[in-house]
Parts: sequence; structure tokens; C-alpha cells
Amino acid sequence: MKKHLFISLVCVIFAGNAQIGKNKMTETVTPPVAAIKAKQLEMHGDTRTDNYYWLNERENPEVIDYLTKENEYYEKMTAHTKEFQKELFEEMKGRIKEDDSSVPYFYNGYYYITRYEKGKDYPIYSRKKGSLNAPEEVMFDCNVMASGHAYFNLNGINISEDNKWAAFGVDTVSRRQYTLQVKNLETGEILPTRIENTTGGSTWAGDNKTLFYTRKDPVTLRSEKIYKHKLGADVNSDVVIYHEKDDTFGTFVYKEKSKKYIVIGSYSTLTTEYRYVNAKKPDGEFKIFQPRTRGLEYSISHFDDKWYIVTNKDKATNFKLMVTPENATAKENWKDLIEHREDVLLEDVDIFKHYLVISERSNGLNKIRIRQWKGGEEYYLPFNSETYTANTSANPDFDTDVLRYSYQSLATPSSVIDFNMKTKEKTVLKEQEVLGGKFDKNNYEEERVWATAQDGTKVPVSMIYRKGIVKDGKNPLLLYAYGSYGHSMDDYFSSVRLSLLDRGFIYAIAHIRGGEDLGREWYEEGKLLKKKNTFTDFIDCSKYLIEQKYTSPEHLYAQGGSAGGLLMGAIVNMAPQLYHGIVAQVPFVDVVTTMLDDSIPLTTGEYDEWGNPNDKEYYDYIKSYSPYDNVVAQAYPNMLVTTGLHDSQVQYWEPAKWVAKLRVVKTDNNLLFLDTNMEAGHGGASGRFEALKEVAKEYSFLLDLEGIKK
Repeated sequence: MKKHLFISLVCVIFAGNAQIGKNKMTETVTPPVAAIKAKQLEMHGDTRTDNYYWLNERENPEVIDYLTKENEYYEKMTAHTKEFQKELFEEMKGRIKEDDSSVPYFYNGYYYITRYEKGKDYPIYSRKKGSLNAPEEVMFDCNVMASGHAYFNLNGINISEDNKWAAFGVDTVSRRQYTLQVKNLETGEILPTRIENTTGGSTWAGDNKTLFYTRKDPVTLRSEKIYKHKLGADVNSDVVIYHEKDDTFGTFVYKEKSKKYIVIGSYSTLTTEYRYVNAKKPDGEFKIFQPRTRGLEYSISHFDDKWYIVTNKDKATNFKLMVTPENATAKENWKDLIEHREDVLLEDVDIFKHYLVISERSNGLNKIRIRQWKGGEEYYLPFNSETYTANTSANPDFDTDVLRYSYQSLATPSSVIDFNMKTKEKTVLKEQEVLGGKFDKNNYEEERVWATAQDGTKVPVSMIYRKGIVKDGKNPLLLYAYGSYGHSMDDYFSSVRLSLLDRGFIYAIAHIRGGEDLGREWYEEGKLLKKKNTFTDFIDCSKYLIEQKYTSPEHLYAQGGSAGGLLMGAIVNMAPQLYHGIVAQVPFVDVVTTMLDDSIPLTTGEYDEWGNPNDKEYYDYIKSYSPYDNVVAQAYPNMLVTTGLHDSQVQYWEPAKWVAKLRVVKTDNNLLFLDTNMEAGHGGASGRFEALKEVAKEYSFLLDLEGIKK
């Protein structure tokens, strides 16, 4: 029920001639040292001294100067890898089909297609009326729209039911504050309407002239208000339909697949609530589906004259499916349709006229179950690998026997598949092409092993490597994890990753607690006052891989981004001796200070994830693992830390402060870099090729330090 993004990459260091080169470079290039301006922070009778609190002054020229000097230091120290970076970039780019397009999907009379043209960074969104042989109508060419912008993202394309109007959001700063606009698809005219500070998403009512959208708090960026806009009206006259006043909740709006209802949702980590109105009567009053009850989570789907509810009601930790009549939505009317199971997580459902499709997770693996509404057979789609991901895809139509889903594994490129639920015939519509002529999935080995955590819990680790490796402890191994928000870290294919695998790396994913990989309890055991399980699980997975001689501390590297960056910060404080290098991308490392500042985006909505440090019990626990607060005088691994100046998820000053503190406290001479993208935010650079340049920078750092030069 939570969709959080995660980020990828890497880090490292090595020995021999490269180590000599590193030491020589260290002698001639001096890293910047941030000024110490001590600030006393007091809470619950405890005083913390923050010498770098001043770095949160985004507009302060001294802050920009410091970040610039860190970038210059990073550039000078890695200047010898610039050509290698270019080679890696071209290599990774060369595997991508530049003139690529998505599998078309049919909706409301049109086939919709997303395609790319050779040499261009951004997608083109188009459609064809009635037939794939019909003339193409280009709705949005993002290459044209992105011109003149260092960052560009188009989000939330939403087509009216009469197929005439398209609402869309644009972000050119990378703070996820979208300007909502409307385009007339018949004339090509973009209306002068500009609605600032939205989520980018919106939904049309059934009258084709009423648009519902979500605005954010301009400071905290919390999604807090649902507005109603009438085509042609002044934006200033837009009406607030719903205001989510609880600052631990966010809100959103969408239309049901049945098209009968507009739904407003409110959500926190532990609780959800919905209200709805007839889509043909957008000026009507929204009705509450089921009033919020702390701890009650549910999501709703409308079909025929019933509502279907995925919920944890009645202590259904792994969720169950319930049903209720259309006009009786209170929870006392809900009836079980699929009962709760202790060993199976119910993740989602897709409703069709004749079939119910259930997305489940069992033993850490995706399962897709198909059931006929009117009796008959019930069965699972067959998947044989242990390192795969399978998800239902775009299925906007009710009246069809065809289910579209995607499949991939660590060694198998992503495929889009149509499955006829009546005949059980499978049609692979597209498998991701890996160009260059060198890729053969039979050259790689996929494996899943189970490490034992310190409390006896078995933690799965997925791995991929080239066939023929010897378990002698000499293999470089990159271990990745996230471990927060119940985000399951599924095994996925990456053509970019081949640049590591083909140079001898093992790539591994630790499915640690804090995610939902093994069910909802897996998440509950890695949050709040049990958060340290996330960190110790990762450390114990690392120890297992060393004990089994897949790698050794001289060749083991760790990677994580955002909340996974918090994981990186924790493990280098707790067990730095296990790792040769770390890459921490946009890391959430100043947990105490951030969670005490309710003006920072996301803070109040995250109390149920990390705990509210205004409560002393949570304050003490968070402080005991917060990476910034626990930097000590010890040797740390080689580290590459990345951030974006405009990041709205993890503010740039967290990694900046962390690096500044590490520089003066750590006792080693290992590499420590801070690379700040001065134009981007949480997701890094926009555009498929610009983003590859960031990957190439990190891979070159990794490979250079491992002693691999080409």
C-alpha cells in the first residue's frame, strides 16, 4: 500500500598500484573543511551539539561555496577516471535501444503509446484512434518541452472521457512540485490555465469539464488539499473540496476503474480513509466510505453493485479481501471474500468482468492468482525462478479475458505478456532488448541463499554473477538493500548492471526486515522501536557472504539510497570493518533533527515509520542509531555520498553535514567524497541518458578502486 522510491548504485576501494595512486593524490589535493559553528539542540533534558547546523541555509552563499568546493575536490580526485566514465557511459548507452516504444494499450477507443527517438533523452506520448494502423497523434513531445531546462519531468497525464482534454503536470526544478496544465488534444492548444504546487496528478469528472487535483503545503510539501477546477474558470476561483488537516496524513484523488465514482483518499503509515462521489455529479457531496480508525488500513475497488476492499481489518496482518454492497460501505457490513493467511501477503487485486486477479507474496516471491467470478477453476500463473519479479500491468478494461502482466528476473530482461485467462494462452508482446551483441542470459547464474540474523531469523539474499566464479573470497561483491516503509525489494533485471557483472562483480540484494518481502510482519519487525533489525540484518547478510567465501571485507561493497542511505550510515558506524567501500545516495542520515522539525517535507507523515522524537522513548531510540549523531573516531570505509540541492525527500544538508563531520572525526585516510547535483533533486538527473552519466560516475569510482581499469 506504499510506493516509495528507491535508488541504485555502488562504491569501493582497492589495493596495489591504485592504492599508491590514491595516496599520492591525497597528498596533493586537500579536501575542504566546513566551518564549525556550534549550535546547541536541547530536547528531553538532552543536549546535542551540531557544529554544521548552518549548512541548512540553502540561500547562504557560504553554503553554496562549501558544496561547490566539495564538488571540485571530488572532480580533482577522480579526474583520472574521466575517460573511463565516458567509456562506461557509451557502453551502457549502447545496450539501450534508442528508438524504443512501449507495448500499446487500448483504452476508451484509443491505443496509447510511449516511445523514444534515437539520440533523444525524453519520451514522446502519443495515441492512435481505433487501430494501430491509424495516424499517430502526438500528445506530448517531452524533448521539445524540456528544451532550456536542466531538469524536466512530465507527470500524471490524464485524459477526459470524451478524449478531448489532457491534464498534465510539469516539474522543472525536481522538488516534485508540479504545475498542472490542460491541453486540447483536438486543436493542440495548451490552455492558459496554470495551477502551481500540485502533485501533478488529477482526474476528470464524467462531465468532461470538471477537474479534481491535489495541492501541496508550500513549505512541508504535504499533499493536503483537493480542489475542483472548471474548464475556462479562473484558477483563483477553484473550490477546496477536501482539506486534510491532520499533518500526519496526505491526500489524493482518482477515478474508479468502473468510471462511476471519483474517490478522495487520505493515508498515513498505519491508517487510511476514503470518500466518494458520483463521477457524473461532480458538484455533489462526497460521502465517507469508512471513517478512519487508527490502525485500520483499506483500499477500495468498485465493480457492478459492490465494493471490494483489501484490508487488515480483524487483525489481518497480511491483509484479506472483503466485499460490501455499494450502498453499505461501513466496516460492519464488510464480508470476507478471501480470508487472511499467516504465510501469504495479499498485495492487490485487479477486477475484470469475468475474473478476479489476486497479487500475492509468499516466501518472498510474487504470485498471481486467477479466479473466475462464477465458480470454475482457480489457478496460479507458473513462475519457476527464485529471483524474479512478476506484476500485473496496465489493465484498464473490465470486459476482457486478457490479463497483461510483466515478468523479469536478475538475468532475464523485462517482458510484457498478455495472458488469456480463458484459454491460458500466453503471448510475449515484448522483451527488453539488450543491444551490443554480447548479452546472453545463459552466461549468468542466479541464486537465492538464506543468511541467519543474530536473533535466528532467516533473511533471503538474491544474487547474480557470471557463471564460473570460484568462491575463494576474492570476488568483488556489491550488496544492495533498502529496508523501510514496507517497500519490498524485488529482483529486477538491469542492463546497466552488466557493466559490473562482466567485470567480475557479484551483485546481491539483501531482503532485510523493514521491507515487506516476507509479509507484513517482516515490515513491522523493522520499524519504530525495532528499526535496528534492519541494520543488523544487513550486517549479518554481509557476514554470511564473507563466511561462505563469495567475497571478503577487502572486496565487499554496500549501496543504498534515501532510507537505504540511512542503512548505509548505520552500518558504517556499527561494522565498518566489513566493507571496503560504501555508496550512500541521497542518504537520510540526520534522523533526530529532521524528525523534530515538522516544517521539513514528509516529517509529520513519517512518525509511524520512525517514531515521534517528541516522545522521549522514541527520541532516545532514534538517537542511538541516527548516523550523524553516532559518527565516532574510528576507521571508516571508502565512501561516495551523493545528493541533490533541490531534493524534497531528503534535504541536501543531511549528507552535507554528515560528510563534514566525518572529515574531522574519522581516523583513516580512505576516500570520502560528497557529490552534489546543484540542479537536481531526489531522483537525480532527468532524461534516460543524463541519468546514465551519474551511474557511470559511480561505477567508475567502484571499478577504479577495485583496481579494474577497463
